[in-house]
Amino acid sequence: MTKKNSLCSWSGGKDSCFALMQAMHQGYSSKVLLNVLNEAGKISRSHGIPAAILQAQATAAGLPIQLISSSWNDYEKNFTSALSILKEQYQLSHAVFGDIDLQPHRDWEEKVCSNAGLTAILPLWQQERKALVLQMLDAGIETMIVSCNETMGERFIGEIITATLVDELEALGIDACGENGEYHTLVLDCPLFENRINVSVKKKLLHENYWFAELQ
Repeated sequence: MTKKNSLCSWSGGKDSCFALMQAMHQGYSSKVLLNVLNEAGKISRSHGIPAAILQAQATAAGLPIQLISSSWNDYEKNFTSALSILKEQYQLSHAVFGDIDLQPHRDWEEKVCSNAGLTAILPLWQQERKALVLQMLDAGIETMIVSCNETMGERFIGEIITATLVDELEALGIDACGENGEYHTLVLDCPLFENRINVSVKKKLLHENYWFAELQ
């Protein structure tokens, strides 16, 4: 059987982590993680996670991580360029993404992969959102909420996701998986990690109607 060498578009959160675990079960061989930081290169573009914590996750998973900086304007160009470089460096054929059911996201991922000569893989695609979160918990993923919208509010920042918390979110009208961007997470531990990542919330910051954790 040919080795299906892959990279994982790694946000640091639960969906990309579970997608990577599922892809590995399906026979994909994970070679490298890729994350996009903000222009300053300090925190991740999507989840606001510091580069050092992303690096600690990669080290715990025993994988290299490629951190690139980009503005939103140049995001597609820089992401495609990184895919092309990593494809050559690691002899990749596939890229793993954690999206569940947002078609525009899938279309974009398939486009950038196609432009870089890779095939996009979405192991979580079209799965029922609440069932998926509970599967993640059963699989041993420990994950903390690190950003969320104002409907949820600052009290959820730093909370560890449990089945009880998922019920609480649903009662507030929040999607169980946060797939619509209601909240983002940071994986502290999972079966891929050799050790748990110790992270604490230093401050809670409100930025453009969205709460973020300042992590240390």
